[in-house]
Amino acid sequence: MTQPRAVYIHVPFCAHRCGYCDFTLIAGRDDLAGAYLDALQAEIERSPLTEPLDTLFLGGGTPTQLDEPHLQRLLDVLCSAFRFSPDIEFNVEANPDGLTDAKLDALADAGVNRLSLGVQSFEGRFLSLLERRHSSASAVDAFNRCRSRFPNVSLDLIFAVPGQTLDDWRRDLQTAIDLQPNQVSTYGLTFEKGTTFWTRREKGQLDQADDSLEREMYGAAMDQLAAAGFEHYEISSFAQPGFRCRHNQVYWNGGEYLGFGPGAASFVGGVRWQNHRSTTTWIRKILAGKDAVGDREQLDPEASARERLILGLRQIEGIDVTAFQAQTGFALEALGGEVLGQLQTQSLLELTNGVLHLTREGRFFYDTVAAELV
Repeated sequence: MTQPRAVYIHVPFCAHRCGYCDFTLIAGRDDLAGAYLDALQAEIERSPLTEPLDTLFLGGGTPTQLDEPHLQRLLDVLCSAFRFSPDIEFNVEANPDGLTDAKLDALADAGVNRLSLGVQSFEGRFLSLLERRHSSASAVDAFNRCRSRFPNVSLDLIFAVPGQTLDDWRRDLQTAIDLQPNQVSTYGLTFEKGTTFWTRREKGQLDQADDSLEREMYGAAMDQLAAAGFEHYEISSFAQPGFRCRHNQVYWNGGEYLGFGPGAASFVGGVRWQNHRSTTTWIRKILAGKDAVGDREQLDPEASARERLILGLRQIEGIDVTAFQAQTGFALEALGGEVLGQLQTQSLLELTNGVLHLTREGRFFYDTVAAELV
């Protein structure tokens, strides 16, 4: 039985939980770093991998929130536990604040070759509203220090921030373009239930951008980044040629992967499971030698095919109809039925030379398309 060659490591620590964030993280508890690393090492040792990894992704939380000794220990654990393929994509998410040169040097020395920087905005008033702790100047400085060490640097930006105009967003895009990153990821601000932003909106303290403005902003990202030479290869992702995120493509192409850490998900042999989201519960269970899985699901062939369809359509180049049937055993027409035809009639999907893909209009309504095809 083959083993996954993609691994995700969840590092849950953050200095602060931003008001819009509903990710699995723990803020202000850096005192748990040692116990977290003990548990992570134990969890990895329970699932030894002998195949070399093609991709390794450290996400969070904020992996670089770890202080320098703990970050070095994390890297030592991973480099000891896994074999790396010669062309591995070793990616780490980072925030500009607290990103010291010593941390960047440790990452580079361990073989990290892709760094994803959570800038979100280059304008102070929006950074403040988003509860980010860095300034525009420190974000640019952090990017430049990353650029000098890593061959592949990606920037994350958020649009449709309350009070943000289309011109504000265009300036953020242009600032990012001028820095010449290898990828720009753009995300419309969402108000997730349970976050403080959700509560503030319900109380009338925050105004959500209207749909038409959010659409204009997404369209501006598509046009402005394309004009600067970026390929729009996934709903939220724009990359310079040759710099697409290979780890994320594993997810979108229905590939197998293993996840370690609180809240981390895995998908192997048609079975998907996710660890407990609570960092303290995950640590306690792992160190007690217990199973730390919170949810486990065996996907039947049709459910697996539908998931692959939905994830595949996130990619702008779409899905090869013949290859899809060969890989899943299901014809797209059998899965989509009349809905597939209706989405094409509505000009949201298009079949071109045997490839089903979102139209430009369909990119604005991906969530609607996905819901119709589930």
